[in-house]
Formats: sequence, C-alpha cells, structure tokens
Amino acid sequence: MERIRESRAGAVTSNALVRASSGGLSPRVSAQPGAVPGGSVSGDLIEQLRVLEEMKSAITALQARVVVAFDLAQRAEQAEAGVPASERGQGVGAQVALARRESPNRGSRLLGFAKALVVEMPRTLAALRSGQLNEWRATLLVRETACLSVEDRCAVDEELAADTGTFDGKGDKAIIAAVKAAAYRRDPRSVVGRASRAAAERTVSLRPAPDTMTYLTALLPVAQGVAVYTALSRAADTARSTGGAGTGGGVGSGGVAPTRGQVMADTLVERVTGTPGGFSGINLDLVMTDRTLFQGDSEPARLKGYGIVPAEWGRELLGLGPAGSPSPRPGSGRAVDEPQARAGQAAQAPPDTEFAVWLRRLYTAPSTGELLATDSKARLFTGRLRRFVETRDDTCRTPYCDAPIRHIDHVVSWRSGGKTNLSNAAGLCEACNHTKEHPGWSTTSLPGENHSVHTLEIRTPTGHTYQSKAPPLPGHHPARI
Repeated sequence: MERIRESRAGAVTSNALVRASSGGLSPRVSAQPGAVPGGSVSGDLIEQLRVLEEMKSAITALQARVVVAFDLAQRAEQAEAGVPASERGQGVGAQVALARRESPNRGSRLLGFAKALVVEMPRTLAALRSGQLNEWRATLLVRETACLSVEDRCAVDEELAADTGTFDGKGDKAIIAAVKAAAYRRDPRSVVGRASRAAAERTVSLRPAPDTMTYLTALLPVAQGVAVYTALSRAADTARSTGGAGTGGGVGSGGVAPTRGQVMADTLVERVTGTPGGFSGINLDLVMTDRTLFQGDSEPARLKGYGIVPAEWGRELLGLGPAGSPSPRPGSGRAVDEPQARAGQAAQAPPDTEFAVWLRRLYTAPSTGELLATDSKARLFTGRLRRFVETRDDTCRTPYCDAPIRHIDHVVSWRSGGKTNLSNAAGLCEACNHTKEHPGWSTTSLPGENHSVHTLEIRTPTGHTYQSKAPPLPGHHPARI
C-alpha cells in the first residue's frame, strides 16, 4: 500500500509540474465564478497535499510497529545478557529519541504511544495507517484511554472503530469528548481516579518565548487555578478603577496606561517575588562579549535558563546605556576588558531598588571560542568548576535534549578512572544522566587540538553513535569551509 501511495504521489507531482511548466495552457470556462476547474494545476497540488498527508499517517503507523519490534528485540537481547526482568527495556525510549532526532522525554512518549496502538488499539492503528487519522488525533485517542485496563481500552477502541471513518470531519474536541464518554461508560471509577491522581502532577514550568519573553506555566487543580486567576483579575480591576498603574509595571509602552493583562502580570510577579521589579534574592547569569558590554556592540548575549537575548536588552538589564556607558555602583567590581565577560546579577533589592552587578572574566580560545580548562582533584563538581560547566554547556548535552542542566557528572565515570576536570565533565538533565548508566551505553570525550570545541560521543546499545558539541559562546563565529 505504501508503494501504491508513493507512485500515486509521484504521478500527481509529475502532472502538477507538467501543468505548472506549461505556459500555454488553454483557458477553461468554469460554471461557477471563482471556482477552480477540475484537473487544473491547483487541483492537482491539493490532491498532492492530500496524498502526502495520507503517506505521513501511514509512515507514522509503520514507525509505531518498528518501535514496538525494537522494544521487544532489546528486551530479548537484555534477557540473554542476564539483565534482571525489572530492568529490561531501560533506555529504549532514549534510543528511539536519538533515532527520530527528538528529546528523550518525547522519545519515551513515542514509545508509549506505539505500544498502545500496536498492542491494545488495533482499529486506531488501522485508521492511522489508512490516513483517516493523523498522528496527533491518534495521540488523543491513546491519551484519553490511558487510565483504562488493557481489556477496557481494547473495548473502547472496538466501540469507536476509528478505521470505519467515525471521526471524519470531527475536530479535536469532538474526538476527545467521544473517547471520554466511551471510557467513562466502561470504567467510571478509573476515570474519576485519574482526575484525583492528576493533582499529584501539579507543577510550574518555564519556557522561552519570542522577543525576550517567557511562558511561566502553572498546572494546578481547577479550584486553585480559578482562585489564582480570580485574585489577579480582582487586583487588576481594582488598580484600573482607582486609576492606579499597577503594582510594578508603571505605564505601558509609549506612555499608555497598562492593560488589564499587564496589571495582572505585574501583580503576579510582585506577589511571588515580593518586589515590584521581580528581582528577589536570585542570580541571573548573563554571558556577553566585552565589546557588547562596554562598546555597544550588537553581538547577542546569552541568559542562563533562557537562551540568546539582544545585546541592547542585556545592557539595559545591567543598567547600562545603549552604548555601554555604566554609571558606577557600589559592589559592581572592577570592569575588565577580556575575551568574555560574565555578568552575574545578585539581586538584593536594596532601598534604592538597584541591584549589584558583578563581572567575572571568562577566557576563551580565539579560534574556537572554547572555554579554557582548569583542573580539580575533587570528586564532585562544585563551586566555580560547576559554574564553569553550566556556562559552557548551557543546556543538557544529550543531542536534541534542551532540558535545563540538573546534574554535572563525569563523562567517564569516577569509578572507572575518570578525572574530575572540565574535559571529563558534562552538564545533563536528570533523566539523561540516569540513562547513560544503563547497560550498553557509553560516553567519551573526543580528543581535540588547540582548544577545539568540547565534543562528546554517545554510543547506544545498538552501536550507533551521536556527537554533542558544546554550544558556542556569544561573539564566536565558526569559520566556514
């Protein structure tokens, strides 16, 4: 079937290209004004999009089958190697992620998705394979039946019969509603229990947003979430009705009074941090070149926990003018002209609302931008050595994983003779640090010359290798070949 679809897509593409390249096509008369006649270039292109979409769904279904087969093969190989039954299958999701160029978290979810489709939901898998469902809508069916037993999940899959076209023309909300209703009919207790257990998953997360903004997201039980939103709404309505400009934002852009949403955001910041500006006993690590800091250069900077930020924004954060002209402050340290300047803001919120700015010099290799190494005899990466690795790696060093660094660990383990130095250190998220300890996984630092970029080589149990290079610091532009 996949070959048939590929041939069909190729034929449509050829037809479209032939028509598109023929400038002398005779005009056609349409019975309805504005209608596109059948067999036109536009019609062929839409047909091509439809066929390609069906092929994507078919490929996703095939990937699911391959993932399940890989999981079974890995478990069998681990059993032959004497791995205890409780530990078999570890690291499978991480290998799936690397093969699909996804994050480890996404790889684990893809593994669970594949198992559910292939083993427990054959009719949903058939609908995906035939193109009646795309990957996202198949994911909705899997997600909303996750609380059910295998038997009930199979029964819901049979009842909904997605492969018969029951969801043709339906939107995401309609699909979710249908699955929830079917699941509740089968096992209402599990559905209710899932809701009660969801409170244990409450959390707060931070994600970068465009234009030096962030998404601060809180996953809360519905009562608490509504209460928080109501409190912020009341504060905003009160401030606007009394003519106040908000608790910390002053006026909006261009001197206009802040909007209701802006006042709510300012109120949230002040109530959480305790200060109108939001800086309260925290440290912001900003890495920028000396040219950006002192000479008004446009080379972007890097803010730890966020990513690349504009140069002017970084200078404004540090209280400098657009041209980098600082007004001396107590405790600001000594300004130095070095290859890299690392400005750590210790926000102490003194009465004048200003905060201390400390400059730390980072020496880099001129050719590669690699941070120059120092050594330590300690077993743990602490203090300045830990800060150094965090600055160099920025996020988790596993390919395609950009999670925040949680662990600084040895590339070659300490018990295997690995040294506690910069070349044998890597910043990893918690999940990736545990994954590299599974049987069959190994990580090594590739030797470099003349301070080449710190590079790790990760080898998986199947023998596949992946490389991870430390990200360049601001101001370094790799030479193009």
